[in-house]
Amino acid sequence: MAAYPKPDVPDDDPGNGMAYSVFPTCAWQDGRLLGTSDCVADEVPLALEYNGISHAVMLVSPTSLEDMATGFSLTEGIVSGIGDIQDIEIVASEQGLTARLRISARCFFRLKERRRSLTGRTGCGLCGAESLDQVYRQPAPVTSRNRFSAQSLQRAFAALRASQVLMQKTGATHAAAWMDGSGQIGTVREDVGRHNALDKLIGALTRAGTPTADGVALVTSRASYEMVLKSAAAGIGCLAAISAPTSLAIRLAESAQLTLAGFVREQRMVIYTHADRFEPDSGDSERS
Repeated sequence: MAAYPKPDVPDDDPGNGMAYSVFPTCAWQDGRLLGTSDCVADEVPLALEYNGISHAVMLVSPTSLEDMATGFSLTEGIVSGIGDIQDIEIVASEQGLTARLRISARCFFRLKERRRSLTGRTGCGLCGAESLDQVYRQPAPVTSRNRFSAQSLQRAFAALRASQVLMQKTGATHAAAWMDGSGQIGTVREDVGRHNALDKLIGALTRAGTPTADGVALVTSRASYEMVLKSAAAGIGCLAAISAPTSLAIRLAESAQLTLAGFVREQRMVIYTHADRFEPDSGDSERS
C-alpha cells in the first residue's frame, strides 16, 4: 500500500482541496477494451490524539480535517463546546495523518474516565463501545423553532448535487450540507464516509459560529441512528436524508425533538418525526 503523503494533485485540480488521485485503467466499452484513466477518491487513515493520548483511528478523505476533528469531538461528547478545544494541529507521516488536539483539563479527565478502546473505529458512533450502556446516548432535546417549506428543501437538494465536486470527479463520496433559515445552501463537506461528512459539516458550522438550531442538515445517505445522534448532539433541529432512516434513528429523533425527513427526492419526501417544523407551501391547502 502506498504511504501517505499522496502523489501530487492532478493538474486540473481547481485548488479547492479536492482529494483524488488519477490511475491508469482499462475500460470495456462496446465490446472493446480501451486504455483510459480514472479519478479515484483518496482514503487515508486519520488518528485523533487528545492531549498526547491516542483515541481513535478512522479512514477519511484528507480534506477539512480541522472541521473533522472539531465535529467528531463535539458529536462524540469529548468536548462540550468549541471553547474546550484549545488547539488543533494536523501532522502528516508515512503511515497517515494525525489530528493533535489540546482540550481542556476537565474534558480530558472525562475522556480518560470513559475508558473506551476505539482503535480502528470508522466514526460510526458505536464501534469500540464496551457495553450496551455505552451504545445508547440521549442528547439534550433540540430547541429549534424555525419552520421550513418542503419546496425549499427540494431546491436545496438540487443545489447540493451541483456542489458535490468530489463526487462528480470520483463517484465515491457522500456529502453533508447546511440549508439556512432562508432555504439557501451554504457550507458543504464531502468525504468517503457519511459519518465523516456530517462531522466535517458540524465542525465547520461550529468553528464559524453558525447557530445550528436555525437550519437543516442535508445528507446524501441513509439516516441511521448515528447520523441522528450526531445531529442532535450538535443541536441541529432538522436532518434530511436522500435515503431511508432506520427504526432506531426514528425513535431517537422523536425523543430528541429532532425533525427527521427521508427519501427527499424530486417532489416527494417522508417526514418521520416532528413534522410541525414543515409548513405547507404557499397555495397548498394541506400538508401532503
